[in-house]
Amino acid sequence: MSIRVIVADDQEMVRFGFAMIIDGDPDMEVVAQCRDGVEAIEAVRAHDPDVALLDIRMPRLDGLEVCRRVSGRTNVVMVTTFDDDEYVDTALANGALGFLLKDSSPELLLAAIRAAVAGDALISPELTTRLLARSRAGGARRTPPEPLAAAVAELTPREREIAALVAVGRSNGEIAGQVFVSLGTVKSHIANLQRRLGARNRVEVAAQLWRAGFMD
Repeated sequence: MSIRVIVADDQEMVRFGFAMIIDGDPDMEVVAQCRDGVEAIEAVRAHDPDVALLDIRMPRLDGLEVCRRVSGRTNVVMVTTFDDDEYVDTALANGALGFLLKDSSPELLLAAIRAAVAGDALISPELTTRLLARSRAGGARRTPPEPLAAAVAELTPREREIAALVAVGRSNGEIAGQVFVSLGTVKSHIANLQRRLGARNRVEVAAQLWRAGFMD
């Protein structure tokens, strides 16, 4: 069964470009294109998509508010031109499972959609490190809890290698290419990292690693 996606952006060329990338994947299809936030909410209600791909700055209703309203019904990936930390924090607080810049590669866009369907989170690498650094600065020079410190200390050399790449926002494909293993092996390692660190997704894995001082 195809992954069903709606695309919401007030720029027609951007909508068409994203739709071409998504429809070009044999496992995905765009079921609606929307010009503003109101149309996006209507499309979610009408089509019940697996993923809503939302721009932030749109007429009538911005993407952050749309995300807040529909994230309980569908998986949301935000895509924007604006490299703004406040947008990232608000989107994630409103339930987004992905946040990409519009100059991200087609491969990263498709990876973010797949991750969202799996309930995972994927954020543009250039935003991930700043997000985690802010998270750490908010509370983090404190000593990490003993169970977390122990879990990090017990990681195998291969897990530590993959963990470091997750912590700086690398995608599964990038990790597989860098450490010369299969995608399946990367997914297995990340699942183990989530279990061992008590994390729900790869962003929480990264946050736990930064919290534990692993990235110092």
